[in-house]
Amino acid sequence: MGKTLFDKVWDAHVVDVVENGPQVLYIDKHLIHEVTSPQAFNELKERNIPIARPDKIVATADHNTPTINQHLPIKDALSRKQLKQLSENCKENNIPLYGLGHQYNGIIHVIAPELGFTQPGMTMVCGDSHTSTHGAFGTIAFGIGTSQVAHVFASQCLLLQKPKKLRVSVHGKLNKGVLPKDVILYIISKLGTNSGTGYFCEYAGNVFEEMTMEGRMTVCNMSIEMGARGGMIAPDQTTFDYVEGKEFSPKGAEFEEKVAYWKTLKTDDDAIFDQEYSFDASDIEPMITYGTNPGMGIKITENIPNFNDSSFEKSLNYMNFKKGESLINKPINYVFIGSCTNSRIEDFRIVANFVKGKQKAKNVHAWLVPGSQKVAKQIADEGLLTIFETAGFVLRQPGCSACLAMNDDKIPEGEYCVSTSNRNFEGRQGQGARTILTSPLVAAATAVEGKIVALTNYLN
Repeated sequence: MGKTLFDKVWDAHVVDVVENGPQVLYIDKHLIHEVTSPQAFNELKERNIPIARPDKIVATADHNTPTINQHLPIKDALSRKQLKQLSENCKENNIPLYGLGHQYNGIIHVIAPELGFTQPGMTMVCGDSHTSTHGAFGTIAFGIGTSQVAHVFASQCLLLQKPKKLRVSVHGKLNKGVLPKDVILYIISKLGTNSGTGYFCEYAGNVFEEMTMEGRMTVCNMSIEMGARGGMIAPDQTTFDYVEGKEFSPKGAEFEEKVAYWKTLKTDDDAIFDQEYSFDASDIEPMITYGTNPGMGIKITENIPNFNDSSFEKSLNYMNFKKGESLINKPINYVFIGSCTNSRIEDFRIVANFVKGKQKAKNVHAWLVPGSQKVAKQIADEGLLTIFETAGFVLRQPGCSACLAMNDDKIPEGEYCVSTSNRNFEGRQGQGARTILTSPLVAAATAVEGKIVALTNYLN
């Protein structure tokens, strides 16, 4: 019987197997940031255990970082303490840190791919659920808890039960204005937030094959939102071209050797999945969420469904929406374009292309937050910054920002925020804030109009 892409990468990293039990999996790359690493560092220190492979760790500051005046001392005491702790821990253990002020600083799931740390066929972990982003390269990448962070520090391995295998295929031609974010929001709206529980998901079909790496990262990023352990897309020439020439990617003959291996990382024709779903690309339209989990999504032209369920009604009450309501023309005062889902250069090119020659609505606070210093530099170098400023938008400095409101970027209570991030949970963007998830294109249109609009008029 043939193997899936997931099987091939997993089996290549098994160090040991417990009979009828979990397996010991070697981890190629360990990503860390300031929020989930301090406790793990302390545990090792207390037990006098050294870091096994500091050369396999990449550290950045992203969750608690301000996005204004990053050159000034951080005002928030907890944020300041966490960033200081990360700096001290990395220095003590000889771990490379791309902290505030560093030219490579940014969101961990943005900087690792753009610097070439993320490569096909790897196993990658981070104390952060959206580690699944890196699966876009054909890696097994997933989030881990703080105790597991300590395990990887100490052994460069994890004791794990092998997940089941799921495949989601999308074939056909996407409609105009449909972005990768719409594709994954559509999938989650159809399958639900628990459909991937216990599985690792492979995305297949021409729709994913035709996506850029940025688009594939957006899709894999949100695999966790349907409950999957992670998501993967088989590496191909698009992947190899993206990785080649990056600061920390293989060079010369080593790169050619790697590519030869990477080309074997695809699911065999006779491989079997535990679960499969298939969708027609022509049914996907620009999407929008109306509730308090990413599965509560509809096409922007549809009305909120009518379900008789207490949790559904609780969610609508929080959002102050009604069953059967259309969200078209709903006034919006906050727009956030950023996060590890949609803060790469491609996302800002799409936004700039839309807002060029237009003006931001006066009622809208639009926060444009690049995922890294490299993206910020590209925005300036490509002339996108001039387009944004002319249209009345303000570009902030890199960081996780208003995705999860761990810094000063909080949405006020009761306000709606059309957001390109990945989660719309109660209070996710600030206490009482109401999050509506969309693509960068829908977010840009909302910022210009000051309300939610159907994109049809713009696209025809």
